[in-house]
Amino acid sequence: MPARPRLRRPVTHVIFDMDGVLLDTERFYTEVTQTIVGRYGKTFDWSVKGNMIGRKALDAARYLVDALDLPIAPEEYLREREAGLAALMPTAEAMPGARELTTALHARGVPQALATSSSRSFFELKTRRHQAWFAAVFTVVITGDDPRLTRSKPAPDIFLLAARDLGASPETCLVVEDAPAGVAAAHAAGMQVIAVPDPGMDRTRYADADLVVGSLREIHPEMLITSS
Repeated sequence: MPARPRLRRPVTHVIFDMDGVLLDTERFYTEVTQTIVGRYGKTFDWSVKGNMIGRKALDAARYLVDALDLPIAPEEYLREREAGLAALMPTAEAMPGARELTTALHARGVPQALATSSSRSFFELKTRRHQAWFAAVFTVVITGDDPRLTRSKPAPDIFLLAARDLGASPETCLVVEDAPAGVAAAHAAGMQVIAVPDPGMDRTRYADADLVVGSLREIHPEMLITSS
């Protein structure tokens, strides 16, 4: 059996993105956004979405309106999108391997944080069915509307804040992300990063990730907490 890949440096703390990494919510964004842009004869596909995921809501909305030349303001798009998402988010399921990996890391005493660009209110909607799981494994949760944040991904701020709240050194932190902007943010923070791209994303956009996997099921604790 071939040896499992390992990271370049041992890890003491792990920071997870949420959408598309821990919870299967990205399809909701696609469904609701296509409904909105379809009224204007536009198509919301991965050529556009790939540049939006991982960003703060308003930053992503501005990009969408500009990229598709929509005749609405970013704020108008967000208001309509949030109304549609509010009904869907509480039904979010865990991504394959997410509960198992985070629980295994917790059992080994590895502190974990969640760092999401979602607002606190949306975080609560998305995790409504998973409160016991999240409360058990995450000692730190940072949301995109945290008043201590001034810049969103690809700036490193959210990951540096998560590391600070964990009491960890950035160089011993690992980030697990699905977005190119998140990979860039993690590296800017001086952290290692494992990318878990959506199958619709071009994997060449993850060349800077330390590891690229198809699912969290491919990540095992011994890959992270021991050096190569």
